[in-house]
Amino acid sequence: YDRLLRIRALRWEYGSVLPNTIQFHMSAEEVEWFNRYKKSLATYMRSVGGEEGLDLTQDVKPPKSLYIEVRCLRDYGEFEIDDGTTVLLKKNSQHFLPRWKCEQLIRQGVLEHILS
Repeated sequence: YDRLLRIRALRWEYGSVLPNTIQFHMSAEEVEWFNRYKKSLATYMRSVGGEEGLDLTQDVKPPKSLYIEVRCLRDYGEFEIDDGTTVLLKKNSQHFLPRWKCEQLIRQGVLEHILS
């Protein structure tokens, strides 16, 4: 039960795709449980919040500011912001972007939050 609670917490920390280094240490049953949990959570988030759904994994902690400065750690490609602006995320480039749009990429190791 303790491992399942930890695996559930991984979904909130890393998103719907676990890094290979973490998945390597999980049994087949644990990976299956993780996949069922993420599907269940996705179904619930789509059912609330209107047409677009509600991403409960965003802003787990209240943000101090709406925009943050980030550095791209690896080439990612084009990244679209809600206002239609597209930003090219190339390795070592720095950007000032909305926090909620960056949180998932920070957890995935694509972006790094630059603390002033």
